[in-house]
Amino acid sequence: MKLTLYPYELKFRHTFTISRKSKDVQPLLVAKLEQDGEHGLGETADNAYYNMTVPRLVADIEEHRSFIENYHLTTPQQLWEDLYPRLKNNLFALCALDIAAWDLYAKLQHKKLYEVWQLDISHNPLTDYTIGIDTIPNMVKKLKDFPWPIYKIKLGTREDIAIIKALREHTNAVFRVDANCAWQVDETLNNALELKELGVEFIEQPMPASDTEGMKVIYEQSVLPVIADESCILESDVAACRGLFHGINIKLTKCGGITPALRMIKEARKYGMKVMTGSMNESTVGTSAVAHLLPLLDYVDMDGPLLLAEDTASGITMKDGRVFYADRNGTGAELW
Repeated sequence: MKLTLYPYELKFRHTFTISRKSKDVQPLLVAKLEQDGEHGLGETADNAYYNMTVPRLVADIEEHRSFIENYHLTTPQQLWEDLYPRLKNNLFALCALDIAAWDLYAKLQHKKLYEVWQLDISHNPLTDYTIGIDTIPNMVKKLKDFPWPIYKIKLGTREDIAIIKALREHTNAVFRVDANCAWQVDETLNNALELKELGVEFIEQPMPASDTEGMKVIYEQSVLPVIADESCILESDVAACRGLFHGINIKLTKCGGITPALRMIKEARKYGMKVMTGSMNESTVGTSAVAHLLPLLDYVDMDGPLLLAEDTASGITMKDGRVFYADRNGTGAELW
């Protein structure tokens, strides 16, 4: 296979703020794999919280360029297994290559990716749209400027309930909230009572991942379901989330791509847990890959291209929460 890497730095429409950071640009890396007259695209995101920068992603992939370029793709699963020993310390990098391999594999079969998996897309869940932390007037303005059926509201401030009350005055949309580890046990339980009355569907990662004892209490007592994010990064984390969370949010970038995500979905279902996939502000390349998992999900947060002022590619489009696939094989993503 031929390997080509494309680094990007894309501007956000608005400063993107969560409980622990703010940023105005999103660095990304797109990988392109070519074989037998076809090509596949994959993507991964820069993320300071996990000490992943684009230069590090590029360097770690380049270290294995010879292996990749001498490799003949048979199945994406086999490529992932063969790359994992080499990139087990950088699953972000492995994600870009794995998504590219699935895109290429589907194109070599002249199928869309969901067709390869024989999935029915007629009942796909709607994607939410994220409102980052800001002043209450600015958060209200962001909501009013972008009418949408489901909003994911970033919280973790001293005004969390006031924020939801203010936003609720302007829409009947479904709300989901994400505290990004900012709350404690009593705060979570008390907030859940008020948030339920305000039409919130669930709470994502209220507590730090290290506080498993606190999460046991929340799991047993919260009036709202809780979904794991920072507590569920790797495949091994799924089992660990049993009895702590009602569902998991899978990030392709963090777990190492589509191949492990498919295994995580299957395992979560075995435990009776809800399944969501989330965004790390990927462009249309990575988001188009997520779209093909939709029939397997309960919830999805794939609004990266909607939050970015710039993009890398054409592919899936979104309107009123619905996702529309490109009329192309593979994931449907093509670089501009």
